[in-house]
Amino acid sequence: MKIAVIGKGGREQALVETLAASPCQPQIFSFPGSDAIFQTAQPIPAQGMDDLISWMVEHEIDLCVAGEESYLVKGEGLANRCAAAGIPCWGPRKESAQLEASKEFAKNFLMRHHIPTGKAVAVESAEAARAAIAGQFPTVLKFDGLAAGKGVAVCPDAASAEAFLDEVFAQKRFGEGRLLVEEFLTGPEISIFAAVCDDQYLILCPARDYKRLQDGDEGPNTGGMGAVASRFLTDADTLRTIENSIVAPTVAGLQKDGLPYRGFLYFGLMLTPQGPKVIEYNCRFGDPECEAVMPLLRGDLAGFCLAGAKGEFRPELITFQEGWSVCCILASAGYPATSHSGDLISGLEQCRARVFHCGTRKEQDHWVSAGGRVLAIVATGPSLDAARQAAHAEAAKVDFPGSQRRSDIAYKNM
Repeated sequence: MKIAVIGKGGREQALVETLAASPCQPQIFSFPGSDAIFQTAQPIPAQGMDDLISWMVEHEIDLCVAGEESYLVKGEGLANRCAAAGIPCWGPRKESAQLEASKEFAKNFLMRHHIPTGKAVAVESAEAARAAIAGQFPTVLKFDGLAAGKGVAVCPDAASAEAFLDEVFAQKRFGEGRLLVEEFLTGPEISIFAAVCDDQYLILCPARDYKRLQDGDEGPNTGGMGAVASRFLTDADTLRTIENSIVAPTVAGLQKDGLPYRGFLYFGLMLTPQGPKVIEYNCRFGDPECEAVMPLLRGDLAGFCLAGAKGEFRPELITFQEGWSVCCILASAGYPATSHSGDLISGLEQCRARVFHCGTRKEQDHWVSAGGRVLAIVATGPSLDAARQAAHAEAAKVDFPGSQRRSDIAYKNM
């Protein structure tokens, strides 16, 4: 089997390595990939989407796996282009990927299908946003489009709201787009992943990520500073409620709205006092949750994804082992406002945990930083305490100038 994995970060490396471990021993290729990914996968020499599709057709790729969200909505959409070329794609079509690409689209979908979520108002200007906030704090502001996990601000007061409104409407940090003023929800967050094949689904191993930069959930929002994953992260009753009130109605809603879906679907949830509510959808695996979940997966991920991409639901092909997995992110100096590149990374040779490269490059015989989130250090264990102690101990062995790391991943909110 020949598989092309589309993306370049730690999530894609985790997918590449898990797919490569499948019993059929597939050949893995990647675009745009990274130096770390190319230790397992072969590079695809493409210059853009047209080149990529042509190359996959020419080389008779059996399966395309979408990692990065941008490719799902860029141009005609990766899955749409694959379908036109006759290439099975594990990833939703562009029209369905609007669940992630547009927060307003997702909110309207949730309301239309009576799926629990916070109230929200869409606005086009800072003035309209102030009127919608109406002095009620805390409030949540969400840029409508894709923003690499940084387009959401939880604002405790007017000053923080004004700062984010300036970023969105004056600086246009995220480009053109509307803004959602959303109800502030309280409770622990949880990430639920489903593998969706038309009208069928399989709920995968739950996870929890940590968005804020600093310990204690302080500081600015990031793309994620770490994650914890386990089948025991939530109790059976809560998971049953999530399935019945959120996952099943979402899959049914996609079918009712004529939105074809084959691929991973992420549910970012808040476990509020009133029950689980949807914060957001992602139309691919979460990052860094993927780095935490993949080490727990057993079975034939390649066969599972290929069958799903062809419309065959084969849940018996994969399982998740007992135990826990903890992922600690090392981020560069200045992140998330800026990122620093070229910093020499030390200690990797002493690290005994799994290492996924989120933003690095190889220079001769050493690794240097090349992005905001640089490395994901992941350890598994039979218990939560064993996994988190190992993850933090191994992450502490790795360093580079200006490195930022939270010390409470898998400790807080557990």
